[in-house]
Amino acid sequence: MKKIWFLWIAVTLLTSSCKSKNNEELKSSKPNVLFIAVDDLNNWISPIQNFSNVKTPNFDRLAKMGVTFTNAHVQAPLCGPSRASLMTGLRPSTTGIYGMTPDNQIRRLENPTTKDITFLPEYFEQNGYHTMGIGKLFHIHAPDSVFNESGGRVKGFGPYPKERFVWDGFGKGIKGKHGRTSTDWGAFPENDTLMPDHQSVNWVVERLQRKYEKPFFMGLGFLRVHVPLYVPQKWFDLYPLEDIQTPPYKSDDLNDIPNIGLQINDLPMMPSTEWAKESGEWKKIVQAYLACISYVDNELGRVLDALESSKYADNTIIVLWSDHGYRLGEKGTFAKHALWETATKAPLLFAAPNLPKGKKIEAPVEMLSIYPTLLELSGLPAYSRNEAQSLVSLMQTGTSANETYAITTFGMNNHTVKVAGYRYIRYEDGTEEFYDHNTDPNEWTNEAKNPKYTAQIEKMKGLLPKVNVIWDEKSSYTFQPYFVEHKARVNGEEKKPVEVIGADR
Repeated sequence: MKKIWFLWIAVTLLTSSCKSKNNEELKSSKPNVLFIAVDDLNNWISPIQNFSNVKTPNFDRLAKMGVTFTNAHVQAPLCGPSRASLMTGLRPSTTGIYGMTPDNQIRRLENPTTKDITFLPEYFEQNGYHTMGIGKLFHIHAPDSVFNESGGRVKGFGPYPKERFVWDGFGKGIKGKHGRTSTDWGAFPENDTLMPDHQSVNWVVERLQRKYEKPFFMGLGFLRVHVPLYVPQKWFDLYPLEDIQTPPYKSDDLNDIPNIGLQINDLPMMPSTEWAKESGEWKKIVQAYLACISYVDNELGRVLDALESSKYADNTIIVLWSDHGYRLGEKGTFAKHALWETATKAPLLFAAPNLPKGKKIEAPVEMLSIYPTLLELSGLPAYSRNEAQSLVSLMQTGTSANETYAITTFGMNNHTVKVAGYRYIRYEDGTEEFYDHNTDPNEWTNEAKNPKYTAQIEKMKGLLPKVNVIWDEKSSYTFQPYFVEHKARVNGEEKKPVEVIGADR
């Protein structure tokens, strides 16, 4: 009996020792990275704005795990150039990638800035990581061979019903001139399993159950909340129409906007706020957007559950971000495509073993900082080509919070600068906008000519990019005549007939 007793003690001690050793090895190894992109997600989620009592328990859950930036801004208010900027670590004004660029054309010999750039996932691979990705991470999915394992991406933003529910895709736009969008809203399909994002999460969940010989970098790109705003009925049921709020709006809001700003905002193929009011669809569009947010939140919860039940739970960095905001009636339309607050601001959340938990930071920051921040959190050497600073010290100690700013660019020489309390916009022809968010958070009054703000405007002018290269040959944005003409003019090209394609691909 004593022999059995001593044998049991020996086995227990040996097992405990092995577990302890394995845990120590896991803790001492490089952290894994879970890199989550959500398409077209604005700041309505509950950890930031909690707009119309949005139900996002898993965004709340992630926020409690780490740090939430409530004032993060993209480098372009458009999917393609925003994602190219984040993945290269370079500003659009440096690369000339101002519009949509095929994934495989971002890095090419003809572009002297990007020809030898190392994409974010590649940097991790070069430093000993196994890289994986699925869904929309670059504009479509990813350039060939960027990931060691690719789950690809389902084409488009379906599933689609046989007929559109509400919007015909053209609105007041002219076929062949303005393009057709995927903008529409309604309850479809029958259940979550028919959504491409659900299948992407299945792929991630399965891979979180595997054993890896190296630390991993795993990218997950959600397609929602990109239009069409279709998700199953149960997500609409969370938001009775009578309880829906609509965003602040003034019908004369654009009366003090420079002409170029009006041209950029001219989106006749999109629903206008006036149409939405008159037709009674405004609350329904907001309801659909909120439903899509809650659907993505649920899928995020599945990912967090899988991570927490895996052996990687204590040694994984999570970053969640969106490629731009989205206007749900602000400034007269339902779209991104602008240099105003609601188009440039998007969620940014980090969670990591060495970061505070449940912290919120209101200082303006850039999505461009994701690349250097992940490197520092992972203990990797800095990449000298990155044009933004890491946010680690800001998250850990709050240092430099008063010195942060964010720059967004939409076409060559159209920029906006955001600092705490203010936004400054300068267009290619020198016309300007300036907003004091302390008194005008909705950006309804352009104060660019108000002498009260002369000193602040001059200070913010000094932050504008010093380098403004012409459009990259493979980058274009044919969704609007302004951008077709703009590229032809600044690149010295012969003006060609406008061949319009939809932006929502």
